[in-house]
Amino acid sequence: MITKLLDLKGVEIRDLTLPTIFDTPFRPDLIRRVYTNLSSSRYQLQGRYSAAGEIVSAESRNTGLGIARIARAKGEGFPRAGQAAGVAGVRHGRVAHPPVTEKVIGKKINKKEKILGLCSAISATARREIIQARGHKLGKNSMFPLVLANEIENIQKTSELEKILFSLNLEEDLMRARTINRVPSGKSRMRGRSKRSALSALLLVGKGSPILKMAHSLPGVHVKPIEGLSVLDLAPGANPIRLTIYSERSIEELRSKVSRHHKIMEVLKGV
Repeated sequence: MITKLLDLKGVEIRDLTLPTIFDTPFRPDLIRRVYTNLSSSRYQLQGRYSAAGEIVSAESRNTGLGIARIARAKGEGFPRAGQAAGVAGVRHGRVAHPPVTEKVIGKKINKKEKILGLCSAISATARREIIQARGHKLGKNSMFPLVLANEIENIQKTSELEKILFSLNLEEDLMRARTINRVPSGKSRMRGRSKRSALSALLLVGKGSPILKMAHSLPGVHVKPIEGLSVLDLAPGANPIRLTIYSERSIEELRSKVSRHHKIMEVLKGV
């Protein structure tokens, strides 16, 4: 597959041959499966205080009183006295089988499935119709993926990065990320997730690039090294695929990674 290498002004420099990973078939079912399994590692463990519902002085009154032999709170002269306590199934009692933090809630996935899901997500970044279906505003761009010269990695000012994105006809997508700020319904608002913002471009660069310091400088725009790329970055919410911009260096690192990672090559041959 061939795309165009662009300079920082959006002008075509030359043709660029993409790695074989971009020839992987699009598998949205597998991308969703990989995303679900990877995101399970972020789940917060849930449990209960082991003595909850049992911190009460209660004992059974035994037989002969015409009442059940269930444990009851000791004392007299106050509402709680004589009420069933310390056991499951009663008011103010303990939970019968509460959740415990020892439960394993992380999900596993086969290595080859994980690799193929990542390959499929990367290859999808080269298809305009899939990117547009996610809601991105692509302007007049027709060649995907967008690959910029290595000078992009030396950018250190937010204004310069914004100017470059404007030159790529992505101003409408940036505006979409700034204006969409939804307040979700449900308990997420009570748990620190009071707003949901739209996502714009994901910029992939080489390891140690100065631009990595600007990872969250623009609303909805993220900068990430190609070395730590994951399906979680390419398909947020398991909805493929995010608008992705590569640097030329990141493409070369991706090419070398594919060539030395024999498992990925095995998967590609078997597709």
